[in-house]
Amino acid sequence: MRRADKNETPVSCGLVRDYGPPSGPVKKSERENAMRRRPIPTTWSWQTDRGARARTYRLLMAEAMALVHRGRIPAVAEVALNAGVSRATAYRYFRSRSKLVTAVLEEALRPVRSYAPQSADGLARLRELFEKTYPRFTEYEAHMRAALQLALEHESLERSGLLEEEPFRRGHRRSLLHRAAAPLKAKLGAKAYERLLKALSIIYGIEPYVVLKDIWGASGREVETLSRWMLDALVETSLRQAAAAPGQRRRTPA
Repeated sequence: MRRADKNETPVSCGLVRDYGPPSGPVKKSERENAMRRRPIPTTWSWQTDRGARARTYRLLMAEAMALVHRGRIPAVAEVALNAGVSRATAYRYFRSRSKLVTAVLEEALRPVRSYAPQSADGLARLRELFEKTYPRFTEYEAHMRAALQLALEHESLERSGLLEEEPFRRGHRRSLLHRAAAPLKAKLGAKAYERLLKALSIIYGIEPYVVLKDIWGASGREVETLSRWMLDALVETSLRQAAAAPGQRRRTPA
């Protein structure tokens, strides 16, 4: 079994910078030369494409998914080493850890992000979103934790002026929650609707897992149940407050 390298970033531990593979750091000239080349797009149908690019991408993604599942945020060069692909080629697909983790999340949460509401009722749509996506969150919890850690690491380094790589940004939940909750906007008004979305963003994603599992020892099923309960409470409270103050609420078209 290979010993963990000091440059690896354990998902469950502190914030550790990670720029090189276990075999040693990537030479600056090698990385720059690879990144100057036009990055290979990752939006084609690589799951079914039989071409060389898709095969290479599948190799890299398989290794990245496996490494993150074991609890680490790997360097791009380490993924390349494990996949048997040259580092220069790997950097054409993923020019940074940010791009690598973004691709890992895209693969893990693809069904979540393609969610299409079926109901015309806002609360029913939100319940449907939670029901369809939380099992996926539970299955890929390790990958979502890795994304959260990388985001926190980059935020801390960026504030200190020490970030030396492309920052990793999150935020897909905003569009997902709006897609589901949109019918509520006319009932609540713009201000109350935005407040509801912000509140829902706290209970939709990896954060409930971190709080409830790490602090309370909850199971994945309990996290899902409590999140649904909080969803109902937030929506019902918002609707009740809007109904109680009709003179202060301005109707906003959806």
